Amino acid sequence: MITEKEDPTMLLGALEAGGTKMVCAIGNENGEILEQVSIPTETPEITMPKLLSFFKGKKIEALGIGCFGPIDLNRDSDTYGCITTTPKKAWQYFDIAGTFKRELGVPVGFDTDVNGSVLGEYTWGIGRGLKSCIYITIGTGVGVGVIADGRLLHGMLHPEGGHILLRKLPNDTYKGFCPFHENCLEGLAAGPAIEGRYGKKAVELSDQKEVWEMEAEYIAQALVDYTCVLSPQRIILGGGVMHQTQLLPLIRERFAQLLNGYLKTKELEDLDSFIVLQSLNDKQGIMGALKLGMMELESGI
Repeated sequence: MITEKEDPTMLLGALEAGGTKMVCAIGNENGEILEQVSIPTETPEITMPKLLSFFKGKKIEALGIGCFGPIDLNRDSDTYGCITTTPKKAWQYFDIAGTFKRELGVPVGFDTDVNGSVLGEYTWGIGRGLKSCIYITIGTGVGVGVIADGRLLHGMLHPEGGHILLRKLPNDTYKGFCPFHENCLEGLAAGPAIEGRYGKKAVELSDQKEVWEMEAEYIAQALVDYTCVLSPQRIILGGGVMHQTQLLPLIRERFAQLLNGYLKTKELEDLDSFIVLQSLNDKQGIMGALKLGMMELESGI
């Protein structure tokens, strides 16, 4: 089970490793960020020395990494700690967790960036006090992190909830931008899909109702699937697309229509509390990375 300590007595390192930037931070076990920098994601040869330079000499007791993926989380695997089949070829099978562990000499907690985000919300945000919740980021891509019965969900790999297949609307002629699946959530609803469908960025389409009705349709379809399969107590939405304030009410409305009264729980009686926005001012990922580091330290692995 994920537990929480009260007295901030240790310094922890956190890395939110994204495809475009790496956010490095020093914090404590209460989730407080004491120092933070952002470094562009280039090649490992260029980026890693800058990351290591930030953390060295900071007297951290552990480091947590929430990383873009796919990544290998199987501790029995020869490629544990590696970024695997990412489209960013320079990072394919780079041992990011092992490199930090060797260079810094501290325990390194490692998980997906979106599992880091759900962990941040579960520990210090709007998921606190629950036994299960999911976090969905909808931005340049779509990712899903899951807490189930107080634990981060893993299996043969890690959740890839952005690639569940959806029922495409008959009036949607856009092919989808995912190179693997034409009609997955990421391919139809991520930021690049909106731009590809309409020829404009999402921020330029705020006043076009039909854009957000279609977006809500696809997100709501996915949320119904997640609800039926994962049975979360709360769904937390984040990412750049969710900055469109008109979107959340449309998602809740369409979700209720699609679920059609099939499930009856106290959570589903109040969709304003069941489907919510992130609560940590877009710091849920870096705060979750702090918690990953703390968990690795406490595990003694």
